[in-house]
Amino acid sequence: MSDTLRGEWRTPAVEDFLKQVYLIQQQVNPVPTMLLARALDISAPSTTDMIKRLSSGENFPPLLMHAPYRGVRLTEPGEKIALEVIRHHRLLELYLTQKLGFSWDEVHEEADRLEHYISERLEARIADALGHPELDPHGDPIPALDGTVTLPELVLLSDLAIAQRGTVSRILDQSPEVLRYLSELGLVPGVLVVLADRAPLNDTLQVRIGSRAAEPRTISMQVARKALVVPDDSESI
Repeated sequence: MSDTLRGEWRTPAVEDFLKQVYLIQQQVNPVPTMLLARALDISAPSTTDMIKRLSSGENFPPLLMHAPYRGVRLTEPGEKIALEVIRHHRLLELYLTQKLGFSWDEVHEEADRLEHYISERLEARIADALGHPELDPHGDPIPALDGTVTLPELVLLSDLAIAQRGTVSRILDQSPEVLRYLSELGLVPGVLVVLADRAPLNDTLQVRIGSRAAEPRTISMQVARKALVVPDDSESI
C-alpha cells in the first residue's frame, strides 16, 4: 500500500471507522451518519467530527466524501484501507479456527483486536499457510490483495421456494450467541438445506438441515434471514 496511506494518523479508530463505512455501504449508499454512529456505538457528535477529519484532506488524502443531510461514502484511498483491514480480519478469523482451534463464535472479537497490527509480511504468511482462501469461517469473502471481492449469487434461506434446496454459504450475524445457536442447529456454511414448509401465521419455517432425508427443524424467520445460501435451481424434491 502507498506510503501516503500510512502514518501516525492511521489509528485503529480510523481503520474501524472506514471498515464500518464499507460494510454498511454494501447495503446503503451513501451511509447515513446516524446509522454509522449506531453501528460503531459512538455519539453523533463524535461521528460528525471523524467524518470532518477524514474528508478534509489535511495531512493525508481525503478518505471520505460527505454529502450534507445524505451521508458519506468512501473515496478510493478510503476503500483501499477498509479492504486491507477487512482482509486482515477475515484471514485472522480463518487462521484462528483452522490453526489454533478457536470456534467460529470466538474469533470475531479476537480478529477485531489483531487486525490493526499485523504486517504485510505476516498477512502474506497467514494467507500462504491457509492456501490463499476466498472465504472466512462465516462465509464472508476475503478481499484479494488487489482489493477485489468476489461475491457469488446468494439468496436468503427465508426466500427459498417450498421444496427448494440450497447450500449454506454465508452467515450475516456474527454475534457469539447467534453463531452458537446456528452450530447447534447444524446451520453452518457448506451444509445442504431444504425448505420443507412455511408457517406464515407464526413466522416460522420447517427446514431439513444436512440432507434431504433429515427431519424438518422449526426455525424462525428471523434466524432464516441470517443465512445466505447458494440455491439449487435443479428439480426440487
